[in-house]
Amino acid sequence: MEEETQPKWEGKSTVELASVKAEQVWPCFDEDFCNLHKWFPGLDTCCQLQGQLGQPGLIRYSTTTEPLFPAVDDHEKTINWGKEKLLMIDPILRCLSYEMLDNTFGFKSYVATIKVLPINGDGKIGCKIEWSFVADPIDGKTFEDLASVIDYCLQFMAKKMEHAILQSESV
Repeated sequence: MEEETQPKWEGKSTVELASVKAEQVWPCFDEDFCNLHKWFPGLDTCCQLQGQLGQPGLIRYSTTTEPLFPAVDDHEKTINWGKEKLLMIDPILRCLSYEMLDNTFGFKSYVATIKVLPINGDGKIGCKIEWSFVADPIDGKTFEDLASVIDYCLQFMAKKMEHAILQSESV
């Protein structure tokens, strides 16, 4: 009997930052690829497992005791973890893609692309961050569950990055 394939989930979340430039935000993704816990809500650790920083093939390992889907997961504290592989990185276009490998979050297939873009294309103050994804459906979750989590995480990360950049400028 042939297994029925469900269509992939595809989505995108965007946030605009009015006070900082794209070139200021990009290092938070590029140079800090293995320090995601500095920005991502509820992430306890993130470290480099193998590969070279800034190069495709780099694998990071992250853990959290917070549920990824707090609205639908029970709130019992358990350790969840994931390995993610950097697929592509372009510091000129300020874009990277990564895929989820082994994990306990329920992802069978997940590829994300992050872009940091100037708002007006002129390089002046103001930028936007785009987080797009393609994923297999997650058992027990809906597309809206995943899209909501991505949007919340991006909004949270953007505020934290903007605050850190502005704080470093005032020193």
